[in-house]
Amino acid sequence: MRDWRRRLAVWLARLTEKMCRLLGRGGGTLPGALALRVDPEILADLAGMIREKIIVTMGTNGKTTVNGILIHTLRAQGKKVIANRDGSNMSGGVAGAFVLAADGSGRIDGDFACIEVDEFAARRLLPVLKPDCVILTNIFRDQLDRFGELDTVADRIREALLLVPQARLVLNCDDIFSAALIRLCPNPVTTFGIDERVFAPSARGQVRDSIFCRFCGQKLEYEFFHYGHLGIWRCAGCGWSRPRPDSAAEHIRRSGERKTGQATPDAEEAGGGGYVFDVDGSRIHCRTDCACNIYNALCVCTALKDAGIPTALIRDALETFDYSNGREESFRIGNMWVQLFLAKNPVGFQQKISLLCQEAEPADLVIQIGDTPQDGKDISWLWDVDFGYLKNTRIRTIIVTGSRRHDMALRLKYEEILCSSARSMKSCVKRLMRARRAGRLYIIVNYSGLLKTNRMLRKMHRRKPEREHAHV
Repeated sequence: MRDWRRRLAVWLARLTEKMCRLLGRGGGTLPGALALRVDPEILADLAGMIREKIIVTMGTNGKTTVNGILIHTLRAQGKKVIANRDGSNMSGGVAGAFVLAADGSGRIDGDFACIEVDEFAARRLLPVLKPDCVILTNIFRDQLDRFGELDTVADRIREALLLVPQARLVLNCDDIFSAALIRLCPNPVTTFGIDERVFAPSARGQVRDSIFCRFCGQKLEYEFFHYGHLGIWRCAGCGWSRPRPDSAAEHIRRSGERKTGQATPDAEEAGGGGYVFDVDGSRIHCRTDCACNIYNALCVCTALKDAGIPTALIRDALETFDYSNGREESFRIGNMWVQLFLAKNPVGFQQKISLLCQEAEPADLVIQIGDTPQDGKDISWLWDVDFGYLKNTRIRTIIVTGSRRHDMALRLKYEEILCSSARSMKSCVKRLMRARRAGRLYIIVNYSGLLKTNRMLRKMHRRKPEREHAHV
């Protein structure tokens, strides 16, 4: 009877997924949700078929990127990996990742499962998945009307971890909320962190989610901040302090920068861009301009080292990983170079502003802010982003769009930054293409605008240049 229910659930999920694809709707969450209705035990059954390890990734920022790096690295080692690569991290999306990987007999062929899990779905999913490893990237404020304040998020994560005490917890010890779980949970723990000053002032910003001791309530003393509340910290009251990380990124520099006393860059660093750093004696080349991805690469190195993958093999895979991940993609449209970014909370938005500060050429900027349930109705977090740094960039024109464009315009007005508004993203891009004909355009969107903007830019990228641009 159990096998019959599982096969029926798999068949129904596959049929639903095909229909979703035909309708252009994607298709991971609905097939998984229907499979669970037919067979509520199917996720536990399929997860139990994984031969080696199940790795769950949680956290406010970076979990989709970390999960992508894990998948890329393990597949480079010849491992068969089951994953929810599209970021569908609630029960339906997680079930869909397993069900759609199953064969007609209702069985899966997988060495590893790399699963991204929403923090508020963790209490339901972790006991079912029974992960060998749980990665926690960080805990920041995000979607206030859904998650509430950070104490609520941290408590939910702690409650989930208490249900899987055997799982190894890999966490960011520079984050006070994550580091507190070392004391509060029985799980074996491996930590990672950054000891050096890496992040520019424009990335650090001025707003901290919390700088108070999680145990005695006194204000923490910081040697320095990386960004948000991440940094080197200690409490003078109870003595709680940032632990020495088991894996630390060392000797960090931009790719191609010279070491002290070295006349020329290392040959391996001469091209490719990004950041170079050392972990456990191996040099890692992180091909991204966003410094926060150092944390993501370091996190993966730490987790996979615990899983028995040699650091040298991890290094080789990281060399070829594409960090765009659908959320930081670039396009060539006619003679315009367009860069798309996702920014969904204050810390993430601050990192994107820091990247704009590094832009050496004149550029334009479009910001889209929505307030769908996916984004969160509460957009008060915009006031925690230090937009004043935009004055130090080469940005010529700023256009705001989205359902909350007027709120975004008001926020910029308080920084004495001029902007115009438009009703749609497409009209923004077309307006700038007519005005500039060539140049650089940055687009920053929150969740509701990401998929639609990505599709629009892909269509424009494939289209032949318009007649008026052909001579440029």
